[in-house]
Amino acid sequence: MADPVMDRIKAGAKIVDVRTPDEFRDGAYPGAVNIPVQSLGARMGEISKDKPVVVYCASGGRSATAARMLLQAGYTDVVNAGGLGDMPR
Repeated sequence: MADPVMDRIKAGAKIVDVRTPDEFRDGAYPGAVNIPVQSLGARMGEISKDKPVVVYCASGGRSATAARMLLQAGYTDVVNAGGLGDMPR
């Protein structure tokens, strides 16, 4: 079965960890950038609209909010991967 998250990562997706900087320091997905959901509105310029975007947090709640914000801002290929533990290994 195809994994939409892994497919996008293989396609060069920007992986965005929307947890707090403290959570990010305690361990993050390889290659992820930390843009806490509270800062996302001000920092969307750091995320290209030309590539897929994968967002995750601790359990999926904050990343759902982040995905909604990105889609409303005109990003077209956004996937909420859920929590860090849900990310493909």
